Amino acid sequence: MKISLNWLKEYISLNESTDEISTLLTASGLEVEGLEEVDTVPGGLRGLVIGEVLTSEKHPNADKLSLTTVDIGTEEASPIVCGAPNVAAGQKVVVATVGARLYPAGHEPFVIKKAKIRGEASRGMICAEDEIGLGNTHEGIMVLDTDLPNGTPAAKYFDMESDQVIEIGLTPNRADGASHVGVARDLKVLLNRPLTLPSVDSFVIDNHDREIKVSVENTEACPRYSSLTMTNVEVKESPDWLKQRLQAIGINPTNNVVDITNYVLHSLGQPMHAFDADAITADQVIVKTMPEGSKFTTLDEKERNLAARDLMICNAEEGMCIAGVFGGTKSGVKNNTTNVFLESAYFSPAYIRKTAQVHQLKTDASFRYERGTDPNITVYALKYAALLIKELAGGQISSEISDIYPEPIADFEVNVKYANVTRLIGQEIGKDRISEILTGLDIQLENVTEEGFKAIVPPYRVDVQREADIVEEILRIYGLNNITIDEHLSSSFLSEFTQKDPDNIQKETTRLLAGAGFNEIVTNSLTKDGYTKEINAIDEGQNVHILNYLSEDLNVMRQDLLFHGLEVIDRNIKRRQQNLSLFEFGSTYHLINQKYVERSRLALFITGENRSEHWLEPKRAIHFHDLSAIVLRLLNKFGIDQYDTADIESDLFSYGITIRVNKKPLVQLGKVNANQSQKADVKAEVFYADIDWAYLCKLYQTEFTYKPLSKFPEVKRDLSLVIDKSIKFEDIRKLSLKYERNLVNRINVFDVYEGDKIDENKKAYAISFYLQDQEKTLTDKVIDKTMKRLMGGFERELGAIIRK
Repeated sequence: MKISLNWLKEYISLNESTDEISTLLTASGLEVEGLEEVDTVPGGLRGLVIGEVLTSEKHPNADKLSLTTVDIGTEEASPIVCGAPNVAAGQKVVVATVGARLYPAGHEPFVIKKAKIRGEASRGMICAEDEIGLGNTHEGIMVLDTDLPNGTPAAKYFDMESDQVIEIGLTPNRADGASHVGVARDLKVLLNRPLTLPSVDSFVIDNHDREIKVSVENTEACPRYSSLTMTNVEVKESPDWLKQRLQAIGINPTNNVVDITNYVLHSLGQPMHAFDADAITADQVIVKTMPEGSKFTTLDEKERNLAARDLMICNAEEGMCIAGVFGGTKSGVKNNTTNVFLESAYFSPAYIRKTAQVHQLKTDASFRYERGTDPNITVYALKYAALLIKELAGGQISSEISDIYPEPIADFEVNVKYANVTRLIGQEIGKDRISEILTGLDIQLENVTEEGFKAIVPPYRVDVQREADIVEEILRIYGLNNITIDEHLSSSFLSEFTQKDPDNIQKETTRLLAGAGFNEIVTNSLTKDGYTKEINAIDEGQNVHILNYLSEDLNVMRQDLLFHGLEVIDRNIKRRQQNLSLFEFGSTYHLINQKYVERSRLALFITGENRSEHWLEPKRAIHFHDLSAIVLRLLNKFGIDQYDTADIESDLFSYGITIRVNKKPLVQLGKVNANQSQKADVKAEVFYADIDWAYLCKLYQTEFTYKPLSKFPEVKRDLSLVIDKSIKFEDIRKLSLKYERNLVNRINVFDVYEGDKIDENKKAYAISFYLQDQEKTLTDKVIDKTMKRLMGGFERELGAIIRK
């Protein structure tokens, strides 16, 4: 939100610098995000002064140039070479001094420098109006009729003042600060200065020539509606002062009537709307909602389908305006408008917020209405706007003020205890100071006792309805910087911080995967129901259907992250990016027993080759163990070392495993079934891991036990086992730990053989066993005994043949 400093000074006297004002506002809760200088003309005539031509004679080396000396208020007159035919001694002129930057109309800006022109010194420039952006005429220099002293800034002669605009990052709760008066209210109490509001004492009804009947059918959506009619209005261009005020805050002037409604909005925070009264059929205005699907064309010439909750301002035949949001094409003020119907209303924030969201219309009016305006200011704003229209557009006030307000909105009443004020602030603030701050904020105190008081809060302060809110108001004006910080300060909390922060766990996981060469993807939660057809692993009956879907490809919520990941892979492969490692945190959605269920998942995808082509190391195709290694690394990161595996049973995969913890599935990983890949037009082999992220976070270990590295050496022994193809490495690992848990430190497969030298139903594993004792050095006797025990177990339980 932009606030003009010059505009602000209309309501409160300010001698402080813009930086000082910005500091005050930021400390009080209206955070200043930026400052900008705004000029009426480019450059603001800075560096330009009033001068008097003392002498003027022909240039000795040029027929069309003159040598002049000009008094610009300095000790010495300035020599200036001038090319204007009308320059003469005795003239008052505009002089651009050395260093001034000029912004000529239709040309690039330039800086005035000391120069020699045809051999004669020139220190400055006598200006024509087009050279300083004040017009387009270049027939000669500007000759002024003024008694101002030489050296007076030209901006003073032309009555041009630069403005400074304060950009405020208005938080949603501070609707009261969404105007110049709103900001001035805070400065009033911060600086202890009076607030001056425009007087409406001169408001009178001129006649009753155009009474328009107003009725409000939906008083829930429109608790208050104030209006009047004006006749014989002349719609024309606004005066310079009004245009400058609006342009300073980024609003393009339209015409005097519309500009006045915008001016009142940004002055007082009360949105207004002006209708062409002659477009109001039967002289009747009805505030109501219209049937679902009704057509209405807004000012941007778009035809919109109205919702049943959209509040409309209607005449006897049709809608004229979406209340509090946007006007219509037929009823707006035009250049030929002579009679105006003025509206100043209080609309329900809930209704306006919903309408603005549905139609994606964000206007200055809806911005304020949906946050909450002042219901008690509508008539005052109406009178103020009417007086401005009479001043700038002529005309007469030709009706009584219609003010429909069946149930006045009451002030908020909040009971406050001084002890709670002290407790929440952490420092005692005098009772007189508390009273001074609150009354300065238009909050009255009643039933004041030694223990506390009742605060009467005006309804425009929608954010102040609890005792804590009152304390916050006191603190923001008193100043956080004025609170003494005790050196023994401590804090207490109603609850402890959670040990497992899902966001931090996700960040750690992201770092781990990124460090392993994975890239994160984010995909749409919407997908097409065709992906779930003819798949046993996904229940088509659990699809969450979109009622008003945009296309057939986005008609259900996804039940699995697989297919969007395949779409990403397909898009990248078609762009010659074939070696991919991807991951995604996302949700899946299910309809189970007529209830909607959302599940958090983590998906991993790998495809292509393990590395780019390089002379030093050969590349190879990605395989299952590349993915399983990452999954196991992730489980290790989470402190999970107790789990079991089983062959996967899912037609999403050609083969793979399910990792279970406490008999509950945690991860499914394997090679994606080619039939499923082809649904996304992917022909390459893809390996996919589907991880139950919520369960994984639940298993996350927050406490770790550390032990020192063993002082004793590790011993390696190799075995070659011939076993059935159905036996997995996991079976060997579990059996090894069963027979020797204490000494077996780790196990590694370094070769797998399947071929014509062994039975076709067999495979050979070459395995390294790493043995280590934490207490002593292992002897050959202990090592041999351990290996025999392991070999015996493999032979008995796995039917293994030990190749010796």
